[in-house]
Amino acid sequence: MDREALLQAVKEARELAKPRNFTQSFEFIATLKEIDMRKPENRIKAEVVLPHGRGKEAKIAVIGTGDLAKQAEDLGLTVIRKEEIEELGKDKRKLRKIANAHDFFIAQADLMPLIGRYMGVILGPRGKMPKPVPANANIAPLVERLKKTVVINTRDKPYFQVLVGNEKMTDEQIVDNIEAVLNVVAKKYEKGLYHLKDAYVKLTMGPAVKVKKEKEKKR
Repeated sequence: MDREALLQAVKEARELAKPRNFTQSFEFIATLKEIDMRKPENRIKAEVVLPHGRGKEAKIAVIGTGDLAKQAEDLGLTVIRKEEIEELGKDKRKLRKIANAHDFFIAQADLMPLIGRYMGVILGPRGKMPKPVPANANIAPLVERLKKTVVINTRDKPYFQVLVGNEKMTDEQIVDNIEAVLNVVAKKYEKGLYHLKDAYVKLTMGPAVKVKKEKEKKR
């Protein structure tokens, strides 16, 4: 997809959005064509590390004990201890609230069977099953990566919407992030971005601006 067209769409989206008393996020929306999304192998479920970050803090929870829990506390993350796992499994409302409030979960590997049993029913369908790590792992690098990560998830629909930054970032930074997303889509399919039907850019409270294709730019 033409970089200049992406830059123009980002610029227009910025101009069309009315100022708000909060920092608005940039979102990238894409529709796909000639792909049978009923087939699981055609669906996209992928993490993308954005070169300039999300522009919005990722909420991360760590399920663990001992040193892992201490690291999480030191990093300012939510900590869920071993003894809380079964309790959360019995309190689905509280578990849903925790699942919805966090973007990613990290868990001590030997606790995964317990987590699957008591928390999987809520975390699984949301695509938020924890990333397992050894009990003695240094989680700081993983946490830093997740803070810059967004998830593309089409499920069984031929479109997706994903966070690509905020209005305090430059147009160039937003486009760099969009291109990171597009690279994942291009690698997913044999025909690459041929399957990209239309793309749009918008700010949280602004209208969606279509990214013009070459033939549309010449009109």
